[in-house]
Amino acid sequence: MKIAIDQIDANCPETEIYNRLLALDNKHILELGCGSAEITRNIATSGAGRKITALEVDEIAHEKNLQIRDLPNVTFAIAGAQEIPLADASVDVVFMFKSLHHVPLDLMDLSMREISRVLKPGGLAYISEPVFAGDFNEILRLFHDEQKVREAAFNAVKKAVDAGLFGLVEETFFNSPMKFESFAEFENKVLKVTHTNHTLDEKIYDLVKQRFEHHLSDDGAHFLMPIRVDLLQRPL
Repeated sequence: MKIAIDQIDANCPETEIYNRLLALDNKHILELGCGSAEITRNIATSGAGRKITALEVDEIAHEKNLQIRDLPNVTFAIAGAQEIPLADASVDVVFMFKSLHHVPLDLMDLSMREISRVLKPGGLAYISEPVFAGDFNEILRLFHDEQKVREAAFNAVKKAVDAGLFGLVEETFFNSPMKFESFAEFENKVLKVTHTNHTLDEKIYDLVKQRFEHHLSDDGAHFLMPIRVDLLQRPL
């Protein structure tokens, strides 16, 4: 397993990756860290017979998700990966989209054990994590350096594989396109996220704005975020 590679050739939305790797119809799907439920919605409405349990720890995001009325096959609940409120061997597929590194460091190993517990034998865990590289990361790290937690997330996955909790089915790297129409959109979606308290002094704020606007054109600011996907399988 590799935390990063030198050259990533695939540039595509993440939907292309998980739809290539997984068959989701007629499955019980668990999403850990569903955020604003954008990916949840895509998964819930793109196939048949999909039952989704979507968990989130951010109470503000969770309260907004509870107002969603048009996803009858989705159950939203507030819970973390370290204590999943589901029965043993009850889930076919587990998703973590860029959320494992948000789990407290001392709870990452427990979270991997919980994922193994709720998966059916032969069930699959899809864990995507941002690689600590790229232009967007260079802006983010000015006020929120995630190198340590991203390394810890990779190590937790590798440790779980080495211990036999999972087998590694495939490790995939791709670049996920990102676009912001303006710095105001970047500020709203990144600086003001409710799951993390970003407090920037005036000097750092101005530097972040300057670095962001370096990428801004008439068509907005475009970035490619490098992502690593580890597809794991619980042993039969």
